[in-house]
Amino acid sequence: MTVPLTLRTPAQPADQPRPPDPAVLGAALDRLEADGGSPPEKPDTETRADAATLLHARGADLDRLLAVAGALRDQGLAEAGRPGVITYSRKVFVPLTHLCQDRCHYCIFVQTPGKLAKAGISPYMSAEEVLEVARQGAALGCKEALLTLGDRPENRWPVARQWLDDHGYASTLDYVGHMARLILDETGLLPHLNPGVMSWAELQRLKPVGPSMGMMLETTSARLWTEKGEAHFGSPDKDPALRLRVIDDAGRSRIPFTTGVLLGIGENYAERVDSILALRDAHARHGHVQEVIVQNFRAKSATAMMGAADLETQEYAAAVAVTRVLLGPGMRVQAPPNLTDAAELQLLVRAGIDDWGGVSPLTPDHVNPERPWPHIEDLARLTADGGYTLRERLTAHPHYLREARAGAEWLDDRLRDRVLALADDYGLARHDALLGEFPSSPAPPASLSAGYSPSRAPQKGEYPALNGGGRLGALLGDVQSDPRGVDDAGWVELLGADGADLEDLAALADQVRRERVGDAVTYAVNRNIDASLGLPPERVAELAAEAVALGASEVCAQGAPPAEQGADAYLDLARAVKQGGPGLHLHAFRPAELADGAARAGLPLADWLALLREAGVDTVPGTGARILDDRVRGLLTGGTDIPAERWVELVTAAHTAGLRSTATIVYGHVESARDQVRHLRALARVQDATGGFTELIPMPWLPSESPVPVPGARGATLRESRALHAVARLMLAGRIDHVQAAWTKLGMRGAQRVLAGGADDLGGVLLDGVLDPDAGPEQGRELTVADVTRLAAELGRPVRQRTTTYEQVG
Repeated sequence: MTVPLTLRTPAQPADQPRPPDPAVLGAALDRLEADGGSPPEKPDTETRADAATLLHARGADLDRLLAVAGALRDQGLAEAGRPGVITYSRKVFVPLTHLCQDRCHYCIFVQTPGKLAKAGISPYMSAEEVLEVARQGAALGCKEALLTLGDRPENRWPVARQWLDDHGYASTLDYVGHMARLILDETGLLPHLNPGVMSWAELQRLKPVGPSMGMMLETTSARLWTEKGEAHFGSPDKDPALRLRVIDDAGRSRIPFTTGVLLGIGENYAERVDSILALRDAHARHGHVQEVIVQNFRAKSATAMMGAADLETQEYAAAVAVTRVLLGPGMRVQAPPNLTDAAELQLLVRAGIDDWGGVSPLTPDHVNPERPWPHIEDLARLTADGGYTLRERLTAHPHYLREARAGAEWLDDRLRDRVLALADDYGLARHDALLGEFPSSPAPPASLSAGYSPSRAPQKGEYPALNGGGRLGALLGDVQSDPRGVDDAGWVELLGADGADLEDLAALADQVRRERVGDAVTYAVNRNIDASLGLPPERVAELAAEAVALGASEVCAQGAPPAEQGADAYLDLARAVKQGGPGLHLHAFRPAELADGAARAGLPLADWLALLREAGVDTVPGTGARILDDRVRGLLTGGTDIPAERWVELVTAAHTAGLRSTATIVYGHVESARDQVRHLRALARVQDATGGFTELIPMPWLPSESPVPVPGARGATLRESRALHAVARLMLAGRIDHVQAAWTKLGMRGAQRVLAGGADDLGGVLLDGVLDPDAGPEQGRELTVADVTRLAAELGRPVRQRTTTYEQVG
């Protein structure tokens, strides 16, 4: 691409405001000192304006800013139980490929195929080359392998696609996963994966081999991406909205995630503040941002921006300090030590950093090859000169490892023991941890079959042998012989099962699953449409037609159409789906929306349901059940939910009208095990009366998706998910025989674990399509048939595509 001559110098963007009046800056510093540093939980306009003003601090004003930021950092270290400790990770840098589909104007890491060929370099590092670097790093005491590469080069370069095809890899990310596994198996180094933009499903696929991952946000400035001549123009993966979605999806996937900002590429001060606050917001939703890197621009020769000025040191220090102020004492803030001259590193320490990031005793910084890493001994001395102690950490930061040790799901269970073996009790790297001490392979997966071997599964009527020594052994025997005779107290006790008792419970539920529905893991091919968007009927018809072309058998519509569109909006959407996809099954409108439509139309519910069926609705989602207890429902929705009795009335009326539905339970918030049992009992009563439920979908409550804050909510653990799915299978056997693993809530591994303990279905794959991917309420979370097949194959089970009502497709 020809570089425009109008390229702006990034240190002085055209719309950068002039330095504020000294009195304005002084007033902002006064407010900062009076507030103790951190801004309010929800920064207002004044807070944002003050932050942008503080970015101008220099000289004595900068000293005042650094004092506040440094004190906040010290407070955070003390609260974290590591006062005076600044961390780093000893790593090797593995540049898997220098090819990329992006064209960032400042990047020297990315090369063209022609340049690589001229230098005799393969499009991708070979497995042997990767292992050689990793082994040398392990010998030098490294514990991290940073896998960095260009973003999806096969989308731009045929030579990349050909190399992947020749070596049997579906994509660059597929190769990343294989190399990460190889590094783990052969060297014990922990991979930190930094491959650029990833989908939710790709993050999930890589989690078993990546204790941590990362991707720089860089900036929220859309103009740097959309405007010709700006730093990110021509780079499809530098769309800020796309990168923020990746960061959110990493949080939903419970991945310790490194991100950050790149300063000096043309953004203005207000955009710097927006970028930092966007990361703060993402972390507030998911708690997964393990560190924020504040990186300063360094011009590179032979790039479009080689004439641009480097970010000035005091300006950089002010930005680091403002980042600390905005993110507060609890966030880890990193500055790369090789991008600042050694004599000026103390300024960054004063500015509030508490981590230096990865430092390699072996490999160069391939992104900034002109800037060598400091020797670790020199970095320790420089850190000590500032009054701090340098300590080595692992790829995932200490508190994630401590929480993982306590049962939190920050690490894939197949990787957990491997990582924790290298950590001390606090979560930092063990001083005595040599990779050779531990098994050369990650710990094998925990028994997915929960008590039996797939090669010798119990036959129908033959229950698996239970451990017998658990405290729940006698109760499980009662469940085997007469599950309907077990009282509520017994089921409550089973919901608390853990350890060997949980494995026995899961084994029994899995055998009952086999007897009731067989071994196949079923799934539907569908797409979601968010009715609340008020899409015109012609657009809905186009989306339905695209769904048919993509192989879907179902469209699911949820949400109430905008009130101003009246009752006809419900009917128009149904008719449009059938127009665009005459053979599609329409699964649409939750119980609360059924009531809303009837009220809008001024019709009795039975008459409204008849109109919906006539318009094309085939079944309805049984969502909104949450927990059928009005006290709990009020806490979960701020009092806006329909009463539990009304939900039962509505779903019963739908069944009576010939509209079958799913049944749901949302768990892991403020409800008790007894509430869960009562909920399942209520569903059983409806099913006994109507026979209308097709399946049960247990869904863990996710704080990030809650419409209101829920004080005291605990969050569901994998143990609770496994126990609830197993109990639901056993309680409802013969009533509701299909139990779904809600993969969008559980994640791929969580879904797999409950499929091994009573669940039999993965639900819909949620196709996005290309016409309007944002039309689906869970946009960006899509499974492929290959994902479904892999999940089932690891359980030793076949897969089967089904319709909405569990008939076989094809």
